[in-house]
Amino acid sequence: MGAMVSAQASQASQAPIPGSGLIHQLRRLLGACLAVVLCFSLAACDGGQSRKPPSISPEDMATIERQAEGFLAARNRLPELAALVNEKDWTFTRNLIHGPMQEVSREMLYINQRLLPANRAEATDRANALKTALAQLDEAAVEQDGDKLRKAYIKVASGFGLYAQMLPPEVQESLKQV
Repeated sequence: MGAMVSAQASQASQAPIPGSGLIHQLRRLLGACLAVVLCFSLAACDGGQSRKPPSISPEDMATIERQAEGFLAARNRLPELAALVNEKDWTFTRNLIHGPMQEVSREMLYINQRLLPANRAEATDRANALKTALAQLDEAAVEQDGDKLRKAYIKVASGFGLYAQMLPPEVQESLKQV
C-alpha cells in the first residue's frame, strides 16, 4: 500500500498544472518586451547631446594646408594664364597647364580625402569640374581655337574659385584666403 501511495504522489507531481503553458508563454513574451524596452531606453540615452561635432584632426588639417598651398600657388598663376589665352599663345598655354598646374589634380585628391565626410562628395564634384575645364583648355590650345580657349579659361578660373571654397575655414584663414 505504501508503494501505491508513493506512485500516486509521483504521478500527481508530474501532472501538468492547468494554465502552466500559458504562464510559460507569458514569461517569454514579458522577457522579450523587457529586452526591447531596454534596447530603446539605452539607445535614447546614448549621450548624443554631449557628442562633439565631427572635426578634422590636426594631422589632416596640416596635410590639407600643405596641399592647399600648392593648389593656391597654381590658382595664383591664373592672371599669367589669362594673358597667354588673350595672346592666343597656344604653346605656353599648354606649358603652363602641363607644368605648374599639373599637380592641381593630385593636390585636390589629397585634400578631398581629408575633408569631413559630409563635404567630400561636393569637393570631388568641384575637383572633377576643374579637371574637366583644364582638359578642355588644353584641347582648345591643341586645336588653336581662340573662342573655345576663352570659354575654357572662364571655366578654369571659375573652377579654381569654386574649389577654393571647399577648403576648411582654418586653412583659408591661415593662408590668407578669407
